[in-house]
Amino acid sequence: MKLLEDLADELALEALAAADNSGDATIVDQIGEVLGASSQTLQEAYLTAVRVRRAERRAREILAPYKARTAPKAG
Repeated sequence: MKLLEDLADELALEALAAADNSGDATIVDQIGEVLGASSQTLQEAYLTAVRVRRAERRAREILAPYKARTAPKAG
């Protein structure tokens, strides 16, 4: 269901950004708990989106030095 995935991903992005900006990593968990109290389906999609976004972030951090080395030089 596209609506479910879109809502979950949007919430995941906002929660991760809020956690990064505030330094409070529990925000992500708090959102998950609130969602679970009203919609287990949305909670599961949200937690999946959080895991996917975190995995993407870790992968990009590993790739960054390699991309920097292979980037064309301005000139």
